Amino acid sequence: MLEQRIQRHFFDSADLKNQAAEVLSKPIADAVQAVLGCITAGGKVLACGNGGSASDAQHFAAEFVGRFERERPGLAAIALNTDTSIITALGNDYDFSAIYAKQVQALGNPGDVLLAITTSGNSANIVAAVDAAHDKDMTVIALTGRGGGKLGPRLTETDVHICVPHERTARIQEVHILAIHCLCDAVDVQLLGEQDLT
Repeated sequence: MLEQRIQRHFFDSADLKNQAAEVLSKPIADAVQAVLGCITAGGKVLACGNGGSASDAQHFAAEFVGRFERERPGLAAIALNTDTSIITALGNDYDFSAIYAKQVQALGNPGDVLLAITTSGNSANIVAAVDAAHDKDMTVIALTGRGGGKLGPRLTETDVHICVPHERTARIQEVHILAIHCLCDAVDVQLLGEQDLT
């Protein structure tokens, strides 16, 4: 019984990834172009999320500053959820919904990219960060699910929406990490040339 339940998770995850491959390949490719335009112009990517999505933001920043699968110079990326002093000060002095927006206001520049990760699309602090990014003339790459929630309608034509076609948080997060890996791989390919996917 337990083993069958575990197998069901694997099968469901694989089914969603197969279904999402066609739907998400274009927006992920658009995200690659946005990130490339940003970093080749000397800009940076600011990433943020809550809970598991915060971990995904940190994972993305680590792959960029360090490396993904190939040696290359580090790329400028910051996970906004890593500085506990800033987060707790902003949460205490303002409101939890301001913890990312205030950092975007302080650290973001025109031409930078905000990678905003929220499975529901309804996280108030992520929505506020997107608004702050727009005020700074930044491009937003939104990783969402469940139709995009409140965040979807706030995105502009120059933003990129990678919306996983599913309702379940765990499945959405599994596709988010795959999308992040695709983004990292494609940026490396554009910067360093093709390499076998073995």
